[in-house]
Amino acid sequence: MKVNLERLAELTGSKVNGDKLLEINAVASLQDAGQGQISFVSNPKYISALESSNASAVILSPELAKEYEGNALINSDPYLTFAKVLKIIYSKEKLAGFIHPTAIIHENTKIAADVNIAANVIIESGVTIEKDTQIGAGSYIGDGSHIQENVVINPNVTVYSDTNIGRDCIIHSGAVIGSDGFGFAPTKGKSWYKIPQIGNVILKNDVEVGANCTIDRAALGATTIGEGVKLDCQIHIGHNVTIDDFSIMAAGTVVGGSTSIGKRCQIGGASAISGHLEIADDVVITGKSMVIKSIKSGGVYSSGIPSDANSKWRRNAARFRHLDEMAKTIKELEKKLTITTTKSE
Repeated sequence: MKVNLERLAELTGSKVNGDKLLEINAVASLQDAGQGQISFVSNPKYISALESSNASAVILSPELAKEYEGNALINSDPYLTFAKVLKIIYSKEKLAGFIHPTAIIHENTKIAADVNIAANVIIESGVTIEKDTQIGAGSYIGDGSHIQENVVINPNVTVYSDTNIGRDCIIHSGAVIGSDGFGFAPTKGKSWYKIPQIGNVILKNDVEVGANCTIDRAALGATTIGEGVKLDCQIHIGHNVTIDDFSIMAAGTVVGGSTSIGKRCQIGGASAISGHLEIADDVVITGKSMVIKSIKSGGVYSSGIPSDANSKWRRNAARFRHLDEMAKTIKELEKKLTITTTKSE
């Protein structure tokens, strides 16, 4: 899509320096950009690269714009503006409603006229799908699920029964939403009795679920993913978990059942959060952390041992096993030192 700088400024809340009618048809890095392309600089250390760039225009902060005489889109947040420009220029045209002849759709469904359903999709009884939604090839939508408007479900997604997906959500391939939670009761015979998981999953508006994520249905009530939450690939969310609005979670993270995560939290990749915990608003958990108790206030939290030279790591790992003995020895030495000092006085 071709868009001139004036229109881009209107759509992103920016200002223009230079030719307002300059048409932009692509986005590229400073090094690769050419005629008709726009790039961005958010870090002052890259301002020198502007001199050799062939970009037709650049997205800059007001401070950096003072040092640049070329065509520029000026915004206090160049990186966010760059993301918005990408979305504008590379937006896809709305497809006319189409249902592939190989799709299997129960007669007891409500599907808007402009919904697109690809090959080999299965849609069960009682499903509602609202306008501007796309269902990718090979996906499955279970009984009684409700998919609101402008949702993108990519190929090979499984949505179990009674799932509610809010508007503007994106579900990537391989995701499983609404599978049974991990609930078992012990018996006297030391076996495990499966607890029926009769709740559901609710995704609120503007949620993105990465490829191969699993979000378990609640045992009772709902597993709830709040508005604007972004889940990276290969994340597991246990039953009855609540993730509040605008939190974000990186790949490989697991969250145990019945844990509540607050607003605007940032969870680093490969973290493990135990069940039945409460994580406050505005918590940042760095990658590969293990959280085994509730976090009551916002801030940055970490655990785990960073990588090191193998020989040094092995020595430290061996010493770690003796920390308790060393602590006892130190206490004994402190007592002896105190006694010796007292006597000398």
